[in-house]
Amino acid sequence: MGRVSPLAFAVYWLSMANTSKTKAKSSLSSPARPRVAIAIMAAGKGTRLKSKHPKVLHEVGGKPILAHVIATAKKVVPAKDIFVIIGHEAELVREALAGTGVNFVVQAEQRGTGHALMVARAAFSGDKYDQVVVLSGDAPLITAETIRKLSDFHAAQKAAMTLLSADLDNPYGYGRVIRKGGRVEVQAIVEEKSATPRQKNIREINSGFYAFATPALYEHIDRLSTANPHGEYYLTDMAEVLHRARKKVVVIKTEDASEVLGSNTRAEMMMLDVRLRLTKCRELLDEGVTIFYPHTCVIDSDVEVGADTVIEPFVQLLGNTKIGADCRIRSYSVIANSILGDRVTVRPGTIMEDSRVGAGAVLGPYTHMRPGTEVGEGAHLGNFVETKKIKLGKGSKANHLSYLGDAEIGEGVNVGAGTITCNYDGVKKHKTVIEDGVFIGSDSTLVAPVKIGRGAYVAAASCITEDVPADALALGRARQSVKEGWARAKRESRR
Repeated sequence: MGRVSPLAFAVYWLSMANTSKTKAKSSLSSPARPRVAIAIMAAGKGTRLKSKHPKVLHEVGGKPILAHVIATAKKVVPAKDIFVIIGHEAELVREALAGTGVNFVVQAEQRGTGHALMVARAAFSGDKYDQVVVLSGDAPLITAETIRKLSDFHAAQKAAMTLLSADLDNPYGYGRVIRKGGRVEVQAIVEEKSATPRQKNIREINSGFYAFATPALYEHIDRLSTANPHGEYYLTDMAEVLHRARKKVVVIKTEDASEVLGSNTRAEMMMLDVRLRLTKCRELLDEGVTIFYPHTCVIDSDVEVGADTVIEPFVQLLGNTKIGADCRIRSYSVIANSILGDRVTVRPGTIMEDSRVGAGAVLGPYTHMRPGTEVGEGAHLGNFVETKKIKLGKGSKANHLSYLGDAEIGEGVNVGAGTITCNYDGVKKHKTVIEDGVFIGSDSTLVAPVKIGRGAYVAAASCITEDVPADALALGRARQSVKEGWARAKRESRR
C-alpha cells in the first residue's frame, strides 16, 4: 500500500464512518436474557511499547485505552458485572480507573490469558452468571453493538465457546479460524507458525474476543496446557479443549475489522488515536457542528459540542469539555475540562483549563485562563490577559495585558490594560474584590487583600494598598514633576 496523506486518510475515514444511530437497548443482564459478566484482559506489560507505564493506561482519544473498553462494556452490562483482570502495575491501573465502578481481579503472576480466567474463577463460577464475555483491554474500538451480537449469537447457538473473528487484508501473525465445512462451527484455530501454506491464505482471524458458557468454561479450563514456547495458558486453546470434550464451539464475524485492532506498538496506538478522533469528529458533524479540516483538530472522546458551533483548524478540545451552541472556536485554541455557554467567541491562541464561561462572552486572542476562572455572560477577556481563580461578572471587560488572580470582579467593570492583582505575598495568597461598575485605570497595581467599592474609579498607574470606598476616586502615584531644559543640559554636559 502506498503512502497516504493525512488529509486523504481523514476524508476516507470520515466518508466510511458508520453514521447509523443505534437505538438504546436494555442491558444483557435483564431478566429475559442470560446473566452475563464481562471480563476485560488488562494484566499485560506491553513490552513493545518500551514504557515504564502500564500498557492499558497509555492514552488514545484523550483517555486511557482501558477506559474506552470499560465505557463500552458499561453500555452492555452494569459496572458491577464487569471484572478487569490486572497484573503489571496493578495498583496504578486500579487507582486510575477506580471511578468507573467496575471490579478488579489481580493476576499477580502473568501466565497467559487462560491463566487470567483461572485466577478469576471465584468471580464467575457458581450459578451467578450464565455467560462470560471476554474483551481485550488494549482494543478500544470495540463497540457495544458488537459485544451484544457476540453474546446473543452465543446464546442462540447454545454454544460452550464463541469466537469473534474478522477478515484482514494482511492476516500475518494472527491465528486463522478453520471452520467446519464453512459452517459456524469451528474446527480449529491455527497459529501463524503452525499454519500450512494453504491455511496461511485464510483471511479470517481470531480476534481474541470470546463468549463462554460459564459452567463449560470452568469445567474444562484446568485442561489447558503450558506445552508451548512461552509456557503459558492460552485462552485460544479452549477451542480445542472444548472440541475434544464434544462441546459446541462457534464463530461470528464482525463486519468492521478495525474494531478488534489492538495496540501492541506506539505506531499502532497512534493509528487507533487517529481513528477515535476522526470518528468523534464525524459524530459532531452529524450533530450539526462545523469542523474545518477535522484531521488537524484534537477532540477527545468525551467532549460535547452544541449545534451550529464552528471549530476552526488546529483546535484542541480536551477532557470533559462542554461547548454550547452557536459558538466559534478559532484556530490554535486549547480548551481543557471547561464549560462554555452558547454564542461564545474564542479568538485564536486562547488557552483555557478548568474554567466556566457564560453565554455571549468573548475571549482572546492569546488569553490564558487557568483553573478556577469563571467568566460571566457577555464578558470580555482579551489580548494576553492571564487569569487564575477569578469570577468576572456579567459584561465586565479586561481586554489587554493584565494578570487577574484570586479576584472577585463584579458586573460592568472595566479593567484597564496592564492591571495586576498582586495576590501573593511570598507565603500566602490573598483576594482582591472589585464591586460592580468599577473603572480600573491602565497600569494599576492592586495589592491584595483589597476591596474596590461599587462605582469607584482607580486612576491610571496607581498602586492601591488600601480599600477604596464606593464612588470614590483613588490615586496612588507620585506627583508629576517637570524640569524644563534638563535634557538639553544633560546632552551638553557630555560634549
